Amino acid sequence: MKLGISGHRKNKIRFLGGLIVLVVALLFRFLVPDSGQVVEDVEGYAQVIDGDSIKVDGREIRLQGIDAPEGRQTCTRAGKTWPCGRESSQLLKRLASGGKVFCKGLEIDRHDRILALCRAGKVDLNRQMVARGFAVSYGRFKAEEKRARSGKLGLWSGEFQRPRAWRREHNIGR
Repeated sequence: MKLGISGHRKNKIRFLGGLIVLVVALLFRFLVPDSGQVVEDVEGYAQVIDGDSIKVDGREIRLQGIDAPEGRQTCTRAGKTWPCGRESSQLLKRLASGGKVFCKGLEIDRHDRILALCRAGKVDLNRQMVARGFAVSYGRFKAEEKRARSGKLGLWSGEFQRPRAWRREHNIGR
């Protein structure tokens, strides 16, 4: 006696399975709102806003995958306060000052900024901010953060409040 599903029945099951996948995909496409915003790449000279935000060609860009201290944020090192937010901005300004910046747009955030990976020539701005210890990893660049922390670079040379927590405490960005 042969057990199992006949070839004809297998084909029906495959057809129904495919039909279900198609219906679910169509429902998802039409029921999930599309922001309608096209994420663009941007190229031009950068104007630094803070340690993780720049303006290029009139568009505000947030460096994706990192979080840097706010301009007014301070940190402590050897028992003394230092302007880590301002120094973070200054580093980004130096890194981006070599000419035009190219930013690969990934998405639009809730503040209508382009979230992007940016380069100034051969310098990966997002990665370097974390690698030099003046931004923390925010979903990317974990290895760079680990090396900066173990090398006591930038923020890791003392004590600091994570930028996200500092913003929350100071009611910034809500």
